[in-house]
Amino acid sequence: MSGSASIDELLSFEEERPRPDGRGRSGWLGQALRSLAAAAAVVVVVIVALRAVGLRVSLLVLIAGVVALFAVRRVVAALAPTPLPKPRPPASAVEDGTWNWGAQDALRRAINGWEWPLEWSNTRPERFSTVILPRLQELADERLRLRHGVTRESDPARARALLGERLWAFLETPPRRPPSPRDLAAIVAELEKI
Repeated sequence: MSGSASIDELLSFEEERPRPDGRGRSGWLGQALRSLAAAAAVVVVVIVALRAVGLRVSLLVLIAGVVALFAVRRVVAALAPTPLPKPRPPASAVEDGTWNWGAQDALRRAINGWEWPLEWSNTRPERFSTVILPRLQELADERLRLRHGVTRESDPARARALLGERLWAFLETPPRRPPSPRDLAAIVAELEKI
């Protein structure tokens, strides 16, 4: 495995989407009460089942075990990766039986990872400065670090010489409006030359 990352890996982006279930910070109390009620119900069922077969277990141990089980379940659910979004079929694809709708095109996902934020920046220019520009800056620093052993912060003079004046000015001073697609393509081409 080489020490450099591809442009596709560095350009991948997934913005956190709002939760569809509508639960936010305000619902934590209700969620906690529901969890406690569920834990109590499980404890009652386990006690009844154990007594039915003639076993006795300390109530404190049983409650601690059920609460621990619920806590582990919640942590595992919180740490589970989100499922990948289903790929949208291209509008121009003709269904002649040869298109593999289940296949996921990694290049298309990487392009969409940039296409959507760039599209958003057309309607809300401040998004370019807050979402796209920092990623381009990170990309430039990563390319400089991998290829030349410097970053814009560690050796500004050398980084400026390697980037060139146009790219340096673009990365250091946020533009008032998003660059045109042609300008952005030129900037990305300059980044790839580093």
